[in-house]
Amino acid sequence: MAFQKDEFPKRRVHNTIPVDKAREKELVFGTQPLTEALRSGTEIDKILILREQNFTEIQQLANERGIPVQRVPMEKLNQITRKNHQGVIAFISAIRYVSLHNILTGIFEKGEIPLLLLLDRITDVRNFGAIARTAECMGVHALVVPMRGAAQINSDALKTSSGALSHIPVCRENSLIEAMQYLQDSGVQVIVCTEKAAQIVSNVDFTTPTAIIMGSEEDGVSSDLIRHSNMAIKIPMAGKVASLNVSVAAGMVIYEAARQRG
Repeated sequence: MAFQKDEFPKRRVHNTIPVDKAREKELVFGTQPLTEALRSGTEIDKILILREQNFTEIQQLANERGIPVQRVPMEKLNQITRKNHQGVIAFISAIRYVSLHNILTGIFEKGEIPLLLLLDRITDVRNFGAIARTAECMGVHALVVPMRGAAQINSDALKTSSGALSHIPVCRENSLIEAMQYLQDSGVQVIVCTEKAAQIVSNVDFTTPTAIIMGSEEDGVSSDLIRHSNMAIKIPMAGKVASLNVSVAAGMVIYEAARQRG
């Protein structure tokens, strides 16, 4: 079956199970519970705070740990949970993020050739999970995602990855541009996958230290990342449909890298 949009089909939600109850185990809400969660080191994806409120300590703790904070109206918070959230809700991550520096250092220390996958603004959790599954199966050392504008790594992502997210490290960076520059300074070539490229994927040497960038479902890789990359590549296509689902495209590029590496 072919899908018209670059996403998986929507799943049915049974009316007998309210969405907020099904997701409550992935949330921390209320000022005191969230403050304690932040102090204890609980891995949090992002925090939503009521626009009119000013939770100074929560904001400070979130800033210290590099956790994104978003100001939202009351309606948004009430849609997530009907319980007494006191104007603040946090989403718990299903994984623990790791440092890109530590990952890269560890790869080199083991005498291995780095193969990393940077995901630029991929927001669909099922696309993300599918990419993680393929990446883990094909020997990618780690995924790198931006601090903001990335899919929430929740139970849906973990399920779609078939548990792969429990095995492949995920690095969350403030800036993918800075992460890319760090990788390049460390001797890693950064390759962008975009339909605008002239070079095709099979003509690239993936046997050297490599980081591959895949772009968002809506508009691909950002122009800044393309401009600062070492090379841009594309997947040749013969059909009338001019684009691929990002998880499928990622799988094809990763396979070519793994094939070359034997």
